[in-house]
Amino acid sequence: MDSGSLQPFAVLLPKGKPEETAIKLAKQFYSQRGISNPLPKVEKREFVENSQRFNPENGALLTEPVPFNLMFKTYVGPTATEADVAYLRPETAQAIFAQFKNVHETSRQKVPFGVAQMGKAFRNEVTPRNYTFRSREFEQMELEFFIKPDEAVEAVTGAVATPASKGHPGEPQPNWGWQLWHQYWVEERIKFYEGIGLPRTTLEEYWQKPEELAHYARACVDILFKFPFGTQELEGIAARSDFDLSQHERCSGKAMGVFDEELRTAFGKLPPEKQTELKDRYYAARLKYLTKMGVPLDKAGAEAQEDADGLAKGQYIPHVIEPSAGVDRLILALLANAYSETTKTDDKGKSETLYVMKFHPRVAPIKVAVLPLLKNKPELAAKARAIFESLRGHMMAFHDEAGSIGKRYARQDEAGTPFCVTVDFETFEGIKDGPQAGVKDTVTIRHRDDGKQERIAASELLPWLLARVK
Repeated sequence: MDSGSLQPFAVLLPKGKPEETAIKLAKQFYSQRGISNPLPKVEKREFVENSQRFNPENGALLTEPVPFNLMFKTYVGPTATEADVAYLRPETAQAIFAQFKNVHETSRQKVPFGVAQMGKAFRNEVTPRNYTFRSREFEQMELEFFIKPDEAVEAVTGAVATPASKGHPGEPQPNWGWQLWHQYWVEERIKFYEGIGLPRTTLEEYWQKPEELAHYARACVDILFKFPFGTQELEGIAARSDFDLSQHERCSGKAMGVFDEELRTAFGKLPPEKQTELKDRYYAARLKYLTKMGVPLDKAGAEAQEDADGLAKGQYIPHVIEPSAGVDRLILALLANAYSETTKTDDKGKSETLYVMKFHPRVAPIKVAVLPLLKNKPELAAKARAIFESLRGHMMAFHDEAGSIGKRYARQDEAGTPFCVTVDFETFEGIKDGPQAGVKDTVTIRHRDDGKQERIAASELLPWLLARVK
């Protein structure tokens, strides 16, 4: 099919479909390439059978395959030769795995322990779109939490504990297997989100089905947030077995295993049949990994046997639980959850829309605003400035004296400031009525979300705020 001097367009039509269908598809094809009112005509017909040249879903002609460049390529140093090629990291976890032995030995940590990192990651997305959810540069935070393989846990404690029910499993125990550790981190991460103002009702857990899991993953849970425009992923928590450290060891030639004296001692005390059972299970797991990575069966069997023998000597490659979250999308979730608008109508029937960002105090950009009731009263202004100076070293504080007190409250509401501290005449003259009547050197605290006000002593202000913003 042709349209003047443009490139030909071919389309596969099922038997019995009229030619008008092909012409319609050709019009769409040329229109998408900037041709207005194209008039394609059928130039050639060809019977096609058992062909892989066409997309089976829409019949479009497939182009020649080309390799996808999923990582950003660059050159390190003054020359641009193949010897200088490097790639920007596609995730922050790489350095954690590469430096695992260094961290483990210098920090003198025992498994289980974790290493967390936050920073930039780069992915050459094929179709960058959907706002911040498919971008080529993004901020990522990851935790690699290293745990013992279940065979090592069973050798030391006698049995591997598994989840008894849903929900938080409680404080970590020595007999936890990978399933409980995975459940623990799912619940801890949800608790983290709740702690910064995202209620559990705004979150969803999606447990990936077996066919959806990465080839190395035993389980993976996506934590989703209900955005106004649809539910989107915030984070994934994966049980990645010992795949990562095993890959680094296999491809770099650098040992990534650890020695556990407690395991070596406990293994030697086990009955022979139990030793054989645990070694066989560990052998099977290592053999499965090695053969899946393309290692020839005879070589894989020898390496797996060496690993199984190493288990009896207190040696193993740690498994890992990995919570991996996108910071950019988390910020978007916090903004979407905090945004609130209400319409207020006064006595004269005039309506005004009020905007409030209801950030949790822990994540509010400004924790407290200090406001003198009137800026033309030197004693009020000086006291407010002194209070502001006393707070700013402990938290992000803001001082504002321009405009009416109501407008200043509204400005802080829009910025998401959870508390406003007002210095007024009662600060100097004493509280006029109530159980604290006559008490001086107090300030008014206004709460952003409900507008309620309370008075406390100026000397108690700092600890009162710290207890609520930290």
